[in-house]
Amino acid sequence: MTSDIDVDAAAKSLLAAYDERAGIVPLSETYPGLTVADAYAIQLRQVRVWTEQGRRIRGHKVGLTSAVMQRQFGVDQPDYGHLTDDMFHLESLPIAVDRLISPRVEPEIAFVLKSPLTGPGVNVADAISAVEYVLPSLEIIDSRIRDWKITLPDTIADNASSAGVVLGSTPTPLSSVDLRLVGCVVEQAGQVIATGAGGAALGSPLNALVWLANTLGPLGVTLEAGSVILPGSITPAIPVVPGDSVTATFAGLGSVTATFAESTKDSL
Repeated sequence: MTSDIDVDAAAKSLLAAYDERAGIVPLSETYPGLTVADAYAIQLRQVRVWTEQGRRIRGHKVGLTSAVMQRQFGVDQPDYGHLTDDMFHLESLPIAVDRLISPRVEPEIAFVLKSPLTGPGVNVADAISAVEYVLPSLEIIDSRIRDWKITLPDTIADNASSAGVVLGSTPTPLSSVDLRLVGCVVEQAGQVIATGAGGAALGSPLNALVWLANTLGPLGVTLEAGSVILPGSITPAIPVVPGDSVTATFAGLGSVTATFAESTKDSL
């Protein structure tokens, strides 16, 4: 890491943004020398605070795996973040927008692992052997960086802009589907607003899983059995507001719906 980066201060500013529901100035402006390595250190400092508070790591997400997402946010490589237990929402319960800053949703094909996966050296065959099934999902992303003015280090430091996930309830074994060819239609308020296919995520969502295992392995991190892995969006991110309902329908995998309410009270 570069010597002029105050990891503790940067992490605290992001943690405060969660509490205050207000974005901060991009860390890349506060710390012009901010590197990817610095950014992951800032992310991990927040993860340590969350685990000390009793939150559990239940999986990981890979972000920025599609060309369309990289263009949308002006970056040129994937990143990863952590999924904690309180990020998982049930389809049947509205999600409170007042807990977020500027939320968006992304359709993704989620993996659930049946066995641990540890890099380096993981290949596609290893990844296939470790997957128990896939699920339709909608990831909720949000930025603690003001107005989504992010560089790659900004979003990495901000836990890859993670905010939540809604999983569908129709598990499908990998042997029943070619993930590259799975088409997806996204509807918002009953109107089709985006379409995509699984191949948008690094050519196949499986490639994103391999990338994640091989990136985390040298850091001493294993993708544990039972983990949920989100391999990246296959359409541009879709802004949402209270009252919205977004449904992603995946060919051969089923559908998943996320609904949004103004406040926690509205979602009860």
